[in-house]
Amino acid sequence: MSLKNLNVVAIGGGHGLGRVLSTFSFLGNQLTGIVATTDNGGSTGRLRKRSSSIAWGDLRNCLTQLVDKDSIGSQLFDFRFNGADELGGHNLGNLILYSLGQIHTSPIESIKLVRRILRVKTAVLPMSETPTDLMAFYPEGRCRVGELSVDEMPIMPKNLMLAPLVKTLPACIEAIENADLIILGPGSFLTSIIPPLLVRDISNALRDRKGHCMFIENIVAEKSPSASLTLDEKLDWIEENLGCLPIDSVICQDKSVTSDKVSVCYHDLQSDEIKHYHDKDKLIKAIEDCAKQNNIF
Repeated sequence: MSLKNLNVVAIGGGHGLGRVLSTFSFLGNQLTGIVATTDNGGSTGRLRKRSSSIAWGDLRNCLTQLVDKDSIGSQLFDFRFNGADELGGHNLGNLILYSLGQIHTSPIESIKLVRRILRVKTAVLPMSETPTDLMAFYPEGRCRVGELSVDEMPIMPKNLMLAPLVKTLPACIEAIENADLIILGPGSFLTSIIPPLLVRDISNALRDRKGHCMFIENIVAEKSPSASLTLDEKLDWIEENLGCLPIDSVICQDKSVTSDKVSVCYHDLQSDEIKHYHDKDKLIKAIEDCAKQNNIF
């Protein structure tokens, strides 16, 4: 057996999830991406302020990562307007998805239409179709709302939650239940990886999973409160906030990282071109090695 025979679910947001989906695009419909929808910055944030909607930016990025970057479709959906007028800084793909969201009764219908246009076989699903935001609590009880505020916190929040609480799609639960391999990360710990896990339906499905769940660490330290945490401190934080630890193994480049809670697989992951990117070939090799080490195949 090899990775080509597995059903894989990748969970997260930002460029990290897009990188994983692009790496495993050869799996086609055996691959599912579950995407964070709490971003409130940039073009996405401006659209969310205009009218209540989910955050489209990470979904758009994941969709375009699954097609040839030189294709007209990819260039169209990644096109960003210049200038200081109302369109300046907006991403055309975000505008298209936002507009479709206003026309269709549900975001998933908009995503399915774009998948057909771009000829994307892989399912790309929002963590929820209901708009929601991150809410972070300091140890003494004060709170901050919104992804941008969370990443700017001077210390690690004691708790994160979604406001309002939302449900996920049945397709997300089904994908997790049928997955042989579940991948979390890489990406921002608090604002890309954690948000989907805060959806109770998703955390419950991960708790009851049959497949193996891998957590992929970042190559360089991120600019957020979580940068100061050790691996086990991150795992403890997840367990305290979710009520379970849905991670079986960790893939990491830094051999000084250790854990008393899960197995750690060390592998060179760094791209030769962009140092904070995971190289696709190295990532596949690392996941294959970790899968063999943990008897997935």
